Amino acid sequence: MIYQNLALLALLAFFYSSASGWFEKTPINGALVYTIFGLVVGSAGLCLFDLGIDAEGLRVIAEVTLAIVLFSDASGTDFGVLRKHLNLPERLLLLGLPLTIVVGFIFGVILLRDVSFLGLAVLATMLAPTDAALGKAVVSDPAVPAPIRQSLNVESGLNDGICVPVLLAFLTHAVGAEAEDGLLVHLMIEEIGIGLICGVIVTTIGVLLLKIAVRCNWVNEIWRQLPVVTLAILCFTTAQLAGGSGFIAAFCGGLLFGRVAQKYKVDLEKLMISAEASGDALSMVTWTIFGAAIVGPSLPAFTWQVMLYSFLSLTIVRMLPVFLCLHGTTLSIPEKLFMGWFGPRGLASIVFGVIVLNEHLPGGKTIAMTMICTVSLSVILHGISANPLVKMLAKSKGEQGATE
Repeated sequence: MIYQNLALLALLAFFYSSASGWFEKTPINGALVYTIFGLVVGSAGLCLFDLGIDAEGLRVIAEVTLAIVLFSDASGTDFGVLRKHLNLPERLLLLGLPLTIVVGFIFGVILLRDVSFLGLAVLATMLAPTDAALGKAVVSDPAVPAPIRQSLNVESGLNDGICVPVLLAFLTHAVGAEAEDGLLVHLMIEEIGIGLICGVIVTTIGVLLLKIAVRCNWVNEIWRQLPVVTLAILCFTTAQLAGGSGFIAAFCGGLLFGRVAQKYKVDLEKLMISAEASGDALSMVTWTIFGAAIVGPSLPAFTWQVMLYSFLSLTIVRMLPVFLCLHGTTLSIPEKLFMGWFGPRGLASIVFGVIVLNEHLPGGKTIAMTMICTVSLSVILHGISANPLVKMLAKSKGEQGATE
């Protein structure tokens, strides 16, 4: 089977890379293509693809993919725009994120009666963070106003790391384990603090060594692209080993790397090509496995309650808190709705789902099926709506400017 699996992955990679420019102009993104391909060739389709990877294996691949995407996306942050509009990501993270968890919990109480209150809190937290990889088409499109792009980028870069301690605190109580006083605060400080410190230290040392190597002309042109990929993985793994959030470390490390590169006028775009290519390749593998091994076998377990909750999670649960937390800003109503809609769920939710599955919670099957259904819907709905809605936003912005 191993050669058959490799042949199928190679066929997919060849096909998509050959037509990638065409796909970018259509409402079909890479994640949607990979997931559908996995669904067709997997156990629910032709039964041709089976890598034999368990949930933990999928979690590791998803984590590494997300770490590279977070680092590379953070490296391209426009600090001038971010500094002027810092209130937008602050509102999304400090107000919008907690509200999203609360609203998700409320709908869970209404629809998912077989899950405990703590289980519903876990589910709402699992589905709160947005996915930097699935949202890439939006945050990288110059047709989207820069403040919106930078805000969504920072939000997706930090909200998964912020959600980790919240998820762990809810899980501790849900499994009946003894929890110390101030557990959430302790986890917040530990996960975010250690993640931030590891990201800064690893990136600082890496940049200093890279500067010396470049100055001494030690870097072979063939190997020039790899330091960025390895720095992203080092930031993530170092923080995880130290007990912090690897996602926070990867994003903060990317911010620092991008800042230093801009300061010393380094050709950042050239350095990022390999990192983005590595992230895209791992993303292809992750979403293909997700479609083949996760979505296919789960389809019969999608009840109407699970599907309704998943749809609400992508709409009201996300959009209402975002709209409310952006009240009083200079953003127009279409821009607020746009930011609310583009909160795709993906790799972070998959990682959280594997963590929760290992705890064997009461109602765990419903929680898992809801996560899988929500991510699957997100891949479809956010994938096909990205380009059309970006064009609509640009058109409404242009008409507003002409009126003024």
